[in-house]
Amino acid sequence: MEIEAAGIDGVWLCTPRQFPDERGVFLEWFRGDLLAEQAKRRFDVVQANHSISRRGTVRGLHLTDVPPGQAKYVYCPRGAILDVVVDVRDGSPTFGRHVAVTLDDQSRRGLFVSEGLAHGFCALSETAEIAYLVSTTYDPSVERSVNPLDTDLAIAWPTDIGELVMSDKDRAAPTLEQARAAGALPSYVACLSRYKELS
Repeated sequence: MEIEAAGIDGVWLCTPRQFPDERGVFLEWFRGDLLAEQAKRRFDVVQANHSISRRGTVRGLHLTDVPPGQAKYVYCPRGAILDVVVDVRDGSPTFGRHVAVTLDDQSRRGLFVSEGLAHGFCALSETAEIAYLVSTTYDPSVERSVNPLDTDLAIAWPTDIGELVMSDKDRAAPTLEQARAAGALPSYVACLSRYKELS
């Protein structure tokens, strides 16, 4: 598996080696040991999630307070998604920047997202299935969100798939600056402390 930094500190793109033959394909879609070696930190998986979305669905941008934070490894075993990570760590040198990558059932790449970063995606195929490995169990009391349509983020969501489908909650989420003004974003310093604990 090839693991490479994805442009924002704490985001890693993981490309597996695939072994096709007349029976089909075999691959390792997650390697915790290799990720830990490259990212210089532990990723303890405590929950696995699976979501199914129809074309044009946007989920996110979601994050969790730090502490406790929630790291995730995102994989698309069926279909295709545009996966987006935004640096919302207040005080970060890359605050407000984002990374957008296509995850699909051809490249079979995965994306590791560290604690304190906001994550979301848009389903590009008729149906897209997404599997997440996460480091903490779901706790709605520490969940936060940022509006994925915030124009200041300049995320190039696809325009050729019709109207974007979003939950009322995501559509009503604050902009990045509104979330920052409300004190609803994790601090970069707190995130660095958390990463150090996990190294």
